[in-house]
Amino acid sequence: MGFWVNSQKDGFGSSWGGLKSLIRRKQVDSAHSKRLGHHQLAKELTVPHLIAIGVGSTIGAGVYILVGTVAREHSGPALTISFLIAGIAAALSAFCYAELASRCPSAGSAYHYSYICVGEGVAWLIGWALILEYTIGGAAVARGISPNLALLFGGENSLPIFLARQYIPGLDIMVDPCSSILVFIVTGLLCVGIKESTLAQAIVTTANVCAMIFVIVAGGYLGFKTGWTGYGIPTGYFPFGVDGMLAGSATVFFAYIGFDSVASTAEEVKNPQRDLPLGIATALSICCGLYMLVSVVIVGLVPYYAMDPDTPISSAFASHGMQWAAYIITIGAVTALCSTLMGSILPQPRILMAMARDGLLPSFFSDVDKRTQVPVKSTLATGIVAATLSFFMDVSQLAGMVSVGTLLAFTMVAISVLILRYVPPDEVPLPSSLQESIDSVTLRYSRDTQLICGENPEMSTSGVCSQPLLSKKNAVFDCPIVEKQEAQASCTLNEDKRRKIAGWTIMLICVGAFILTFAASNLWLSSLLRFTLCGAGGILLLSGLVVLTIIDQDDARHNFGHTGGFICPFVPLLPIACILINVYLLINLGAATWARVSVWLVIGVFVYVFYGRTHSSLLDAVYVPAVHVDEIYHFSGDILA
Repeated sequence: MGFWVNSQKDGFGSSWGGLKSLIRRKQVDSAHSKRLGHHQLAKELTVPHLIAIGVGSTIGAGVYILVGTVAREHSGPALTISFLIAGIAAALSAFCYAELASRCPSAGSAYHYSYICVGEGVAWLIGWALILEYTIGGAAVARGISPNLALLFGGENSLPIFLARQYIPGLDIMVDPCSSILVFIVTGLLCVGIKESTLAQAIVTTANVCAMIFVIVAGGYLGFKTGWTGYGIPTGYFPFGVDGMLAGSATVFFAYIGFDSVASTAEEVKNPQRDLPLGIATALSICCGLYMLVSVVIVGLVPYYAMDPDTPISSAFASHGMQWAAYIITIGAVTALCSTLMGSILPQPRILMAMARDGLLPSFFSDVDKRTQVPVKSTLATGIVAATLSFFMDVSQLAGMVSVGTLLAFTMVAISVLILRYVPPDEVPLPSSLQESIDSVTLRYSRDTQLICGENPEMSTSGVCSQPLLSKKNAVFDCPIVEKQEAQASCTLNEDKRRKIAGWTIMLICVGAFILTFAASNLWLSSLLRFTLCGAGGILLLSGLVVLTIIDQDDARHNFGHTGGFICPFVPLLPIACILINVYLLINLGAATWARVSVWLVIGVFVYVFYGRTHSSLLDAVYVPAVHVDEIYHFSGDILA
C-alpha cells in the first residue's frame, strides 16, 4: 500500500469541490519551488533600505493634524501615553509580521502568509482587500499633497494654473492635476528599480524626519523658556480620564499603519531572516519615539483646549512668535505625504504579482522586467488607476476603507502565527508534473510496508499496516520493528488529537474575540445581553488561552519555511492580544465604511468564483506529506539527470 496523496482538483459543479478549493494551501517558496517558478525580483535591500521604507510609509502628514484633534477630544496632556499604548499595540502585529516575513520571505505580505497557513479563500479576500487599501490610500495621499504644496507658494490658490485644482461645472467635480502628476512620478521611480526608488524615498523621509526633529528641538527650547504652560492646567494630566486616554490610543493607532510595507518587499531583501525583523522593529521604534516626543512638546506649549484642530503645530509655534516655523512644518507635511505616497504604491504591484503567480489573477500582472527586476506591468497598472482616482475623485470619504484592509491583514497574520505554531500544514502541494516521481516513491514505500507486514503478521492483525506508511511521520525500521511501529502509531493518534484540539481552540478564540468586542462596542444592546455576550466571549478567549498554553506546540514548527529567523515571543498570549485589538478596531470603523467595503468584497467573490478558482495554480496540485517532499524532489532530479 502506498503513501497517501491527494489531488484537490475539483469540478465546477461540485459544491464540496468548491468548498475544498477555499481551504487548499500552498507551499512556502523554497529552492525546489523557485527552480520551477517565475522570474525572481532583485535582491537589493538591506536594513537601512527597510528602515527608510518603514518610516516613510508610516509617518504621514496626519501626525501634523492628529496631535491637535486627539488632544482636544480624547487625551489632553496624556497624548504621549496614548501614542505609547498605540505603539505597543502596533508592536504586537509587528512581532507576528517579523516571524512570518522571515519564515516566508516572498512577495505578497499578509496575502502570502494567509495562503500558506489558512487557505486560498481567506488569502484571496485579504489580497483583494489590500488591493483596495493601497489604491484608495495612494489616491487619498496624492490628493492631500496639493493643498499643502500650495501653502509653500503663498496660499490656497497659489499653485501654477497647470497644477492647481480646477472645478468642472458640467461634471460637478474638482480635478487635481498635481496629484496625478505626482503619482506618475512615483510610478516611474518604482519602475526604475527597487534600490533606486528606495533611495529616493530615504531622501524624502529624511527631510520629513528633520522637520519633526526641528519641532522637537525648537519646541523643547520654547517649553523650557516659557515653563511648559500646557502642563500647568487645573484639569490635571487626564482631563478625560483613563477612558479618554484609551480612546485616544485607538485613534492614533492608525498613525502606525505602514510598517507592513516592509514585509511586502521580503523577496527583495538580501538576508530576510536577519534584516526583515530588524527593519520592521527599528522603523516602528523610530516612529513611536518621534510621535511621543512631538506630542510631549506640542501639548506642553499650548493647553490642549486651546489647540487649533487643523494646524496644531504651526499655531503652537505662532503663539510664541515663531510664525516662520510654519514653512518648515509645511515642508515636513509635504515630504511626509510624498514618502507615504511611495509607501502606498510600492506594495500593491507585489501583491498583484503574487496573486498572479498563484493563478488567481491574469498572468499579465506576474511579469517581471528582466533588466530592472521589477514587476513593471503591475506597477504601471497600479499607477494609472491611482492617478485616475486622484485626478477625478475626492477620495477623502473613502479613506476609512483603507483601514479595513490593514486591520484584516493584521488579524490574519496573528491567526497565521497561531496556526504555524500549533497546526502547521502537514501536507504540501506539488505540481502534477512530478506525478511520476511521486508514484515511484509511493511504490517503493509500498514495498517496504508489505515487507515489514509480511515478516510480522502481528502488525497486520493489529491494524498498524492498515494506514499508508508514508503518512506516518519519521518512520523507523530499526529493530525491534513491532514495538517501534506500535509506538509510532500511538504517537500519531495522540498528535492527531492534539492538532484537532488546537485547531478548534484557535477557531473558538476568533469567535470569542468577535463576540466580546461586538458586545463591548454596541451600546444599543440591552445591559443584560451585553454583559452576557461579553462574559461568553471572555470565557472563550480565556479558555482558549489556557488550552493553547497547556498543550504542546507542533514540533514541525522548527522546520517550517526558512528557519533561523525571528521567533515571535509570548505565544499564544501575544497573537491572541493582537487578534482582540484588531477585531475591536475593525468593529468600530462604522457601518458606512463596512457597507462600502462589502461591495468591494462581493465583487472580489465573483472574480474568485469565475476566474481565480478555476485558474489557481493549485487546481492540479498533488498533496503529499511534508516530510517526504525533499525525497520526491531528489528523485525527480535523478530522473532529469
